[in-house]
Amino acid sequence: MLIGRTDERQQLLDLLESDQSEFVAVYGRRRVGKTFLVRETFSGRIAFQHTGILDATLKEQLAEFRQSLVSAKLRKCPEPNNWHEAFHLLANLLEKSKEQKKVVFIDELPWMDTPNSNFIRALDHFWNGWASARKDIILIVCGSATSWIINKIIMNYGGLHNRLTRQIYLRPFTLGECEQYCANRNLGFTRRQVLEAYMALGGIPYYWSFLQKGKSLSQNFDRMFFAPNGEMVREFDALYASLFRNPQPHIAIIEALSQKKSGLTRNDILRSTLLNDNATFGKAMKELEQCGFIRKYTCIGKTSKDAVYQLMDNFTLFYYKFVRENNGANSHFWSANLNTSVHNAWAGLAFERVCLQHLPQIKAALGFSAVISAAHSWVFKPKADSDDPNGIQIDLLIDRNDDVINLCEMKYASDIYVIDKDEDQKLRHRRAVFVRESKTRKAVQTTMITTYGLARGGYSDDISSQVTMDDLFGNAAY
Repeated sequence: MLIGRTDERQQLLDLLESDQSEFVAVYGRRRVGKTFLVRETFSGRIAFQHTGILDATLKEQLAEFRQSLVSAKLRKCPEPNNWHEAFHLLANLLEKSKEQKKVVFIDELPWMDTPNSNFIRALDHFWNGWASARKDIILIVCGSATSWIINKIIMNYGGLHNRLTRQIYLRPFTLGECEQYCANRNLGFTRRQVLEAYMALGGIPYYWSFLQKGKSLSQNFDRMFFAPNGEMVREFDALYASLFRNPQPHIAIIEALSQKKSGLTRNDILRSTLLNDNATFGKAMKELEQCGFIRKYTCIGKTSKDAVYQLMDNFTLFYYKFVRENNGANSHFWSANLNTSVHNAWAGLAFERVCLQHLPQIKAALGFSAVISAAHSWVFKPKADSDDPNGIQIDLLIDRNDDVINLCEMKYASDIYVIDKDEDQKLRHRRAVFVRESKTRKAVQTTMITTYGLARGGYSDDISSQVTMDDLFGNAAY
């Protein structure tokens, strides 16, 4: 059953009504559900489908492409010597098809672009020289290597420049969609359990498919992440190897960022990784950002040269925090550490990241979805001789065009959250420092984002607005 993806599915179905041939790129990170979306949408209507092979030679790729043509009932199908011949055979197959719209689905396209294969040139000739002149071809390409799809197809400045008729970026599931997925599979999880699962798995449907009915979340995590043959134990290596042909610099950058919650500047990353500041480093940074593993943000009041990079992939952070260190030593690690200081420290940071991944839901809960706004972080480092020696860091503030700034404080708790006197003073101090140092003339409001809301009365009455876990499960659009 296809969960969510309503808009994306409709975009694909609209192709069947088009009066021209369509060239579509569906892209998104590995395991996000690209293949499932296309196959479910066009079930029984695909005239030809093929999947590239990871780390295969040109000869192996061509042989497998020929086998896909044979499976699609192309009777006379000699072994192609190059991609030009392979696409000529594909054209022959489609010319014999009696379907009104001929859907061609090529999956894992980046893997087919082996060195010196002239694959892109052949694809360009197939589309520009044959398919685009017709009105009945729907060519859908996708692949896990998001950066390759963007650079070689979407942003191509050669023969494929501006040839795409549509592009569909498939985002990870939201919390609400993950809840639907759990309900569909009768997993019986509470919202807090869905939230904790999201903290480690992100919104990647394939990862959620490993959760087993009848087992608690901690039992599932023990089996998936910490048992010797757990489904997620070796996912880290497979993930980065499938996305990047030379993943070593990417992993070095990811590892450096995993050690710093608030993120690092470009120069900080270079110092931490000892990588050279060259084209290889720049490409790795760009690709990680394109694939959604890291985000680049500028603190309010700072320039782009002061941009900070932050690791945002939930699974990668969970891997570095727990899985890599455990290394199979304790197959019941998660159950043993449930509700300990180790678990609670991780949960607090992971909850903040989930909040950053659900900004549309937060804005909807606060009632200003229609107002143009921008999310920032903010850091204040006082001078050494300052009367106020303590620095201030605000992980999320929302700067609105209606002259309001929401300073968001994110707190994960197992019950209703209570603001005591000390925390009230801390919150007031943070707001005062921000107003003073940023010199903003906008109204500044403190917003609390918690799991179960704030205890009534006391210091909570001074909070301008609040958002709860339930609000994060909303269906606000990106």
